[in-house]
Amino acid sequence: MTLRRVNVVILVLLAVAFLIIVQRNLLNLSDFLHKENPDAGVILPFEAEFSPDIRLQTLRKGEEIPVLITAAEERLGAVIAAMNSIYQNSKANVVFTIVTLNDTVDHLKVWLSNTKLKNVKYKIVIFKPELLNGKISKDPQMLEVPKPLTFARFYLPAYVPEAEKAIYLDDDIIVQGDIQELYETNLKPGHAAAFSDDCDSASAKGIVRGAGNQNNYIGFLDFKKVAIKKLGMRANTCSFNPGVIIANLTEWKNQNITRRLEHWMELNMQEDLYSKTLAESITTPPLLIVFYKRHSTIDPMWHVRHLGNTGAGNRYSPQFVKAAKLLHWNGHYKPWGRASSFSDVWDKWFIPDPTGKFHPVRRQTGDN
Repeated sequence: MTLRRVNVVILVLLAVAFLIIVQRNLLNLSDFLHKENPDAGVILPFEAEFSPDIRLQTLRKGEEIPVLITAAEERLGAVIAAMNSIYQNSKANVVFTIVTLNDTVDHLKVWLSNTKLKNVKYKIVIFKPELLNGKISKDPQMLEVPKPLTFARFYLPAYVPEAEKAIYLDDDIIVQGDIQELYETNLKPGHAAAFSDDCDSASAKGIVRGAGNQNNYIGFLDFKKVAIKKLGMRANTCSFNPGVIIANLTEWKNQNITRRLEHWMELNMQEDLYSKTLAESITTPPLLIVFYKRHSTIDPMWHVRHLGNTGAGNRYSPQFVKAAKLLHWNGHYKPWGRASSFSDVWDKWFIPDPTGKFHPVRRQTGDN
């Protein structure tokens, strides 16, 4: 009789333990679902959608290298070429986070899943343009209406919350070196990001002339405005290009970088703080303010730029372009267009669109 009672007690205890385990698992599942589908009333910068085969893509081991890139429908071929160049030139365990808009997702998935990029690890995040309400002008009279995706770089920690470090790249780039080397760029203590300075020896000769002083702060900010004067920044400080960013995401969050960038966007809407001669992206001025003398530098060969500026790209020798670790066609002329410098280098990494929607424009074939 006593033995039977002991057995009953043991069974009861086992049942209680089982129920406790089930409850904890349900709570963890609830937390997970809450994170994946947060309250609709809170505007987050994205909605996430993982590659359906990400768990099967285990060909590459080692530390994950998060690489973030934006994908606009009208230039989707640029993203494909950039990703292909990164993937083929490295054995590292690269995981791409592709930031895009809803109308591009299906096209992007087809392109990735039906080409040699099908084994690439990636997740797609859908940027929410309403996040920029009150932060950028929507005046149709502007020469160039700001495109929402250009501001995705301001929200880096939200895309890879589990990572301590990440790389952001513009889409008009080609990587010729091993991305692992760029990822291992050393950031000084207290620095949340590393950029390539516009006065560096590799790209300074490609600076656009006659469009303001685009290699220093006065080319981007109006130093006559009180809010800018109060900062005590030197107008002749060398600027940097935010098309390639190495981010320490822990420092980024600790220093509240995203909110500080948003603050200057909002203040610009009220006080018009940016330079009237601004020839580059309007994403640059807030970054220049927030990271003034508080950023590390990238090896100049890891950001050879101005290939998209009139005549500037032609100042580089073919030997120099071949030796560069990363090429950036910033400027008006893109490598998938007719008038770009070194478009043959870009063509090497481009993968034709299986849907037939995207075609590079070439002189010999005319418009497509």
